[in-house]
Amino acid sequence: MIRVCFQLQVAPDRIDEYRRRHAAVWPEMLREIEASGRRNYSLFLREDGLLIGYYETESVERSDAYLASSEVAARWEAEMSEFFVGDGRPDRTAVPLDEVFHLEDQLSEIAPLQEGNGA
Repeated sequence: MIRVCFQLQVAPDRIDEYRRRHAAVWPEMLREIEASGRRNYSLFLREDGLLIGYYETESVERSDAYLASSEVAARWEAEMSEFFVGDGRPDRTAVPLDEVFHLEDQLSEIAPLQEGNGA
């Protein structure tokens, strides 16, 4: 499973409305996200509008291609674009973040070492 984290900037004067819109995402958009192969999808929003998104998928390319061809996703992203600083569809302008630490990965690396030492 590939873990994906990204950042966007919500316009400070649009934060309250952005929160309202995401409290009840269109059911058809929820189904499209799920059909794209994204799992464990979350958005986190700071008071100044910094938005961090996270999801897991088997293939970023397949997930992106599925949503890029989705009429529902195109309508949703067009409506959401007014909330963000910058130009373009937010799903295509998000800044990906590099993962520098994952607990389970590191634990799995040390477990065989501990077992070999009789621990």
